[in-house]
Parts: sequence; C-alpha cells; structure tokens
Amino acid sequence: MKLIYNVEDKPQISERIVFAFQQLLAIMAATIAVPAIIGNGMTASAALFGAGVGTLVYQLFTKFRSPVFLGSSFAFLGSMFAAFAGGVSMSLGFLGLILGAAFAGLVYVVFALIVKASGVNWINRLMPPVIIGPIVAIIGLSLAGNAVGDMVKGDGAATSPYVALICALVTLFVVILCSVYGSKRVRLIPFIIGILAGYAVAAVFTLIGNSSGNDALKVIDFAPFTSLFQGGVSFKTFFSVPQFSFLVAKDGLKELNATYVSTIAFAYIPVAFVVFAEHLADHKNLSSIIERDLTKDPGLDKTLLGDGIGSMAGAFFGGCPNTTYGESIGCVAITQNASVVTVTYAAFLSILVAFISPLVAFLDSIPPCVMGGVCMTLYGFIAVSGLKMLQPVDLNDNRNLFVASVILISGVGGLSVSFAIGAGTVTLTTVACALILGIVTNLMVRKGATPAGEEPKPQQLIK
Repeated sequence: MKLIYNVEDKPQISERIVFAFQQLLAIMAATIAVPAIIGNGMTASAALFGAGVGTLVYQLFTKFRSPVFLGSSFAFLGSMFAAFAGGVSMSLGFLGLILGAAFAGLVYVVFALIVKASGVNWINRLMPPVIIGPIVAIIGLSLAGNAVGDMVKGDGAATSPYVALICALVTLFVVILCSVYGSKRVRLIPFIIGILAGYAVAAVFTLIGNSSGNDALKVIDFAPFTSLFQGGVSFKTFFSVPQFSFLVAKDGLKELNATYVSTIAFAYIPVAFVVFAEHLADHKNLSSIIERDLTKDPGLDKTLLGDGIGSMAGAFFGGCPNTTYGESIGCVAITQNASVVTVTYAAFLSILVAFISPLVAFLDSIPPCVMGGVCMTLYGFIAVSGLKMLQPVDLNDNRNLFVASVILISGVGGLSVSFAIGAGTVTLTTVACALILGIVTNLMVRKGATPAGEEPKPQQLIK
C-alpha cells in the first residue's frame, strides 16, 4: 500500500488538526460507549481525557514510531462491573477501577520484560501468519454485527430503521466515494466528510419529524445540546472539567480492604492475558499496512510497556483501561495517513475536547446509524487486512487449511467462554478463543513435521 503520509512525515499544522479530528471521530463512539455501559458516575468526557493521556504515554514509550490511538477497552467490561459489585460506594468503585487497570498494566509490564529478555522470535513461531492473519480478520468480522446493528438505529426509541439505514448508507457511500475518487486532500479526510454528510441528512429527517410530530423520523437526540443551556447560559455552557476518576476514588481509600483488592485482581489480571493477543494482532496488522515490523522497531517490549502504562494512566483519569484500537488502524489504512504526528495531535485534541462542552455534546449527538456507516468501512478494512496476511501461506497444505479454518469458523461463529473467579466474571472473548484454538491446532498438526516457515517481512504481506 502506498502511503500518502508515512510514519515520520509531518503534515502542515492546519492539516494535522483536521486529520487529528478524523482520528478522534474514528475512535470516539467506542471510547465513550464503555463509560455509558458501566454507568455508576463514569463520564464520556473523562474517558476521552484518559484515552488522550494513554495515547501520549504509548507514543512516548514507542518513541513516536507507532501510529496507534488507545481507547477504552471493551474486554474489561466484566471486570469494571466487578469493581462496583456488592453495592460498594462510588468512591470505592472508582478506586477499584484504578487498581484494576494497575493490575492489568503490570501484566503487560511482565510480558514486556519477557520479550525484552527473550526476543520476539518465539512469538513469531508460536503465532505465524497462518494464525495471525485469520485472527486479524476475526477482529474485524467479530465487530461486523455491531456496525450492521448500528446502521438501523437512531437516537430515538421510535426511529424508523429504514430512515436510519438511509443516513447510514449516505455516510458509507460518501466515505467510499471520497476515498476512491477524491483528490489527495479529500482522500485524507473521508470520515469527516462522510460523518458530516450523514449527520446533515439525519438532521433534516429529525427537523421534519419534530415539526410534524412523527417520531419515526427523529434520528438525532439534541438533548446533549439543550442540556448545556439548562439554567441559562453560564461558563459551564462552554467549558467544564471532567469528573476525573482519581478525584472520586480518593475517598474510597478508607473503605479499602484485602478482600476487595483480591476481587479486583482476579477480575482484571486474567483479562489482561486475553487482551495481549489483540495487542499483538493489532500491531501485526498495522505492520502490514505501513510495511515495517513494529514488533522489532520500536519493539514489542516498547509497545507492551506503552499499552500497559498508558492503560494505567488512562484509568487514573477516566476509569477505563485502554487498548490499541482497530478503528484507529482502519483509519490509517483507508486514509493512507500513517503520520504519528497526526495521532499525537489526536491525543491532545481528545484531552482538549474533554473540557469543551459543545464539542462533547456534538460528539455525543452523532447517531448510531451514522457511526455504523463509518464502522462498516473501518471493520471491513481490518478483516481484509487479515486476509492479506494469508497471501504468502500455502493453503493447499491441509495443515495450514485446518489452522485457518478453525480460527475463522470459531471466530465468525462467536465462540466465547465465561467463568467466575472470585466475585467477578472473566470472559474469554471470541478473538481469544479463536487464538487459543488456532495455536493448539497449529501445534498439533506441526508435531514431528517441518516448521511452517519463518514469518514474512512486513513488505511481503502487501502485494
């Protein structure tokens, strides 16, 4: 893939801000969804602030060589619910969120130390392209249901799915047309144009619905905007300080006890092992897109440290453990913009937006159908990137065929396993189950046989 901007390239400052806003739009829906699902006083603005801080920490550890944005991790949803289980106070629950992220981050630190001492070759042998390729594809395919489901949803309970679908398709087709037929500048910002187009159509439907009293046409909920003016215009109408986790958690120290700490540890640590697989797959995928092996430069140990410490920092402010985002990687692939400066600006913009009430309101008001149209392209690119990694693999060899088949079918079928540990529940996600089955199958079919071969260089993965 020919990149318009490579990792070290630095677009003009005005372009950086626009590109950064696009990155923010790409990761925004998932990042603010986690605190919305958990509730218990968690806020979207604090999650955005935490994601920005976590991304900056990641960039510092990777020496600004890896164009990845970190956002709120869905894998830890069960763990986060465990922090509030048993009717604990909000302050203790928030303290549990911070402690949990610290436990998970320590797992990453341990992994980083192991990789630093032993290198990455054993990982490449354990998870060759015949495993990583289908796993990356599954990351995209496992999210397909979310994208399609969102495409027929508006913010109103009575929104017609057909009206929502029109808005989604407008968004999708504008993104595609901009990416394929647009000028160089347009091809760099297809998501911004697509979202604005979809939002405009949704706004027209909503205004017609409001004037005619037809709830089926109401796609956008403008409540985030109207709430800014409750009680009149004030400073908070334009600027507000997010509810940072550490400020809420400080009062929970006096309630902390060993039982609660052990519950949090059991809820978070096992999930960190699961997310490690997604971390590796994301970086393998991005390596194939930018045609350089990120596990060697800056190094898997650096990316793990950045992800782990960044997750701790993000939770300290926003409560949510962070993880590398496939949406961010898909944005890089579609826009052909791998500039780390863009991602860094996006991190600063995420922090800034957390304080600007109208911008938070706008982001919060983008209806699911519009984001669904965007995510169809993002998740699709992730899936196709994984299939590209299979190009150098000989699928006429039944050993490779069985490994890829097991991963794809278990992943597409949505295989997942949940079990209780202490007071919490640990879920082996679809990606984790597919990876484990793939590794076991690969070891089984390779026993006594010639190894599958060395991992191809990143440039071999793109034809």
